[in-house]
Parts: sequence; C-alpha cells; structure tokens
Amino acid sequence: MKEKAAEKTVVFSILTSAGLALVKFLAGIFGHSYALIADSIESTTDVFSSILVLLGIKYANKPADENHPYGHGRIEPLITFLVVAFLVTSATVIAIQSVKNIHTPHQGPEAWTLYLLAVIIVWKEISYRIVLNQSIKTNSTALKADAWHHRSDAITSVTAFIGISISLIFGEGYEMADDYAALCASIFILYNSYIIFRPAFGEIMDEHLYDDLVDEIRVYSLEVPGILGTEKCYVRKAGMKYHVDLHAIVSADISVKEGHKISHHLKDYLHLKLEDLGQILIHIEPNEDDDYLDDEYDG
Repeated sequence: MKEKAAEKTVVFSILTSAGLALVKFLAGIFGHSYALIADSIESTTDVFSSILVLLGIKYANKPADENHPYGHGRIEPLITFLVVAFLVTSATVIAIQSVKNIHTPHQGPEAWTLYLLAVIIVWKEISYRIVLNQSIKTNSTALKADAWHHRSDAITSVTAFIGISISLIFGEGYEMADDYAALCASIFILYNSYIIFRPAFGEIMDEHLYDDLVDEIRVYSLEVPGILGTEKCYVRKAGMKYHVDLHAIVSADISVKEGHKISHHLKDYLHLKLEDLGQILIHIEPNEDDDYLDDEYDG
C-alpha cells in the first residue's frame, strides 16, 4: 500500500538523519571543522522536518469525511512549506555563524574528517535516490521534499569536503576555507528550498501540471461503451491522489438514466485503470451540433 510505503520511507529518513547528525557534530567538535558542525545542524533540521512529513502523510491519508469531502491531502503541501521553513532557518543560522568564524582565527580541521565526509556523501546520495524513488511511486509532494533534504545534506557535505581539503592542502592561513565552505552550503540549501517550494505552491494553487495524466484519461474514456469523446478535463492534486473533473460526450438520443449509467461505468473504469485517481466528477455532454446546446454546455 502506497501510504504505508511512504511512512516507512520517512522513518528511514528520520533514523538516517538522526544518526548522521550525531556523527557529524562529534566529528566537527573533535575534528575542528565548522563545516561539519554546520552539516550536523542541517541534518538535525532534517530529523524534525521528517517527523513533520510523517505526521503530514498520516493525516493526509485519513479518509474523506463530511467536513473534508475531498479528503485531507492538502496537508501535504502545507507540511512541505514547513519543511522549507526549516531549511531556510538552518541555512540562515549556518551563514551567520560562518561569517563569524571567518573573522575569528581558529585551528584548522583534522585530516581524518575527509574520510568520514566521503562516506557521508555517498550514503546521503543513496538516501536521496531511495526517498525520491518512493516519492515518485506514491505521488507524495511531502516525501519529495524529504528526499531533497537528503540531497541538500549531500551538497553541504561536498562543500565541507572541498573546504577541508583546501585547508589541509594549503595549510596555515587557509583555515577559513572550511568556513567559506559552510557559507556556500547555506546558499545551496536556500536554492534547494526554492526547488522544493515551487511544486508544492503549484499544488496548493491548483496549477495545471498534469497534461500526461489528462491524455491517459481521455484515451481510457474512449474505451468505455457509450462514450463518444471528451471535452474539458481538469486535474488537481491533493496528497497522493488526483481529483478529476471530466466532460464526456454521449449520444443525444439516449435517456438521462442511460447517460447516468454510462457516467458511472466511466468513473469505475478510470479508477480501475488509474489507481492514483481520487474523486472523479463526470459531466455528460450530448453529441449534438445544435448551436443552442453548444452554447448551453460551454463552460
């Protein structure tokens, strides 16, 4: 079941981020690397944001009720906005502390931190791909945001690796390269925040982004006996489901009862073929060239 798969993926993210946050923080303290400490801050925000994602997914999958006839899926983009807020906050904290450290003489990082970072980078990239793959399978915006947390974490680790390498290669006078790396990481995190925010904003605003799904709906509709064609087709996403408003064309000579029956067959068939569809509203149009009918059913 998609909902359970999404929840298990988020639990994986929470455990991964919590473990890495602790390792990075201890390595940053004993290895004299603020880039690693900044990295641990980013991982810590990942833990809290993943907890929000988990709660959001659980709430989004509650069944529709009288007050929420379309379900509770809208919570997902709202949770995504909170995740973005966590990212922006962590990026700001990292940037401020980096600037302070740049103007404060300090000891350079230890060489062994590079080996630790290499392992972390590989693992975070693997985690990103695992979570992103699950977000695609489940159509979860919040899970996609969680995946980008892993990618941003990998990016901060890469910048830390570069900064520490420069500091170690060039030696005295280049200790600040580690801090500049953390500052660059904060910029990458802010950019990723926008990448996460944009599709969630489009979802909450019912932006039309589903042309491929509309094409599938039209093709499958024509396979239903009695459906002669389709006109308007609107799709909006809420949580892991896509809600559809479809105008279907039938013969003008059939009865209202028969048209109603065909619309139910069409709805059932679309649910059978496209399991990600949620509510489907079918509006029946008569196959008539009369100008009066065209005007009446336009819009």
